[in-house]
Amino acid sequence: MVKTPWPDGLRFAFGTLTVFPVKVTRWDRDAARGGMLCAPLAGLVVGGCAALAGVVLLALGAGAPLSAVASAAVPAVLTRGLHLDGLADTADGLGSGKPAEDALRIMKQSDIGPFGVITLVFVLLAQVAALAQAYGDSWARGALAAVVSATAARLALTLAARTGVPAARPEGLGAAVAGVVPVRAAVVAAVVVTGAAAAGGALVGTYDVVRTAAAVVAALAVAELLLRHCRRRFGGVTGDVFGGLAETAATVSLLALSLGQ
Repeated sequence: MVKTPWPDGLRFAFGTLTVFPVKVTRWDRDAARGGMLCAPLAGLVVGGCAALAGVVLLALGAGAPLSAVASAAVPAVLTRGLHLDGLADTADGLGSGKPAEDALRIMKQSDIGPFGVITLVFVLLAQVAALAQAYGDSWARGALAAVVSATAARLALTLAARTGVPAARPEGLGAAVAGVVPVRAAVVAAVVVTGAAAAGGALVGTYDVVRTAAAVVAALAVAELLLRHCRRRFGGVTGDVFGGLAETAATVSLLALSLGQ
């Protein structure tokens, strides 16, 4: 197996998962493997930008609710709404109750159906509410929540791209990254990110160490349940499914962080 230089993986991750002007020079499976392993790093940068926006608004006196809106909006802007669109399409496909081929056709349509709209509304409301609670407690907890949720969201993509998870279609981004990450590497990435999240929580408070690590674990667990359901319904993953997994993980991590505050 040809090993991918990490610069190619970083370019793949930032070039496909963010709006940052990074040119992707390789589109082969090795580059995709490195890109999916680097996905949490892209999430860390996106989350850092989201946290910065929230903290600046909080410092200017905007209040916790507006800071929360900013921290929820920045990841959407920095991904061109790609993950939110994937979440809506996945909800429409799952909600249709139709066979895999018909559901996949629904997901490819440019419009958003009722299941997608409802899902987007409640997910965004949950994200903003959880972030508002975190910022209301302290700027540090708000920033931590923004960073952890964005990173956990991209970590869910790393795990979903592991070996053994097939693509539902022969084309598209989902097919390009499906099954590229060795299971052992995906597990190592999960352990490293969870440990880093716990370390970040330690900077805020002793209790936050456990809560932050638990939030990442909960996010991955729920994303895994959704992944398995999508595999049963669609026969594999698509780019939309990856987007849905990312937003699901982000939301669950935020909700977990809001508990006990």
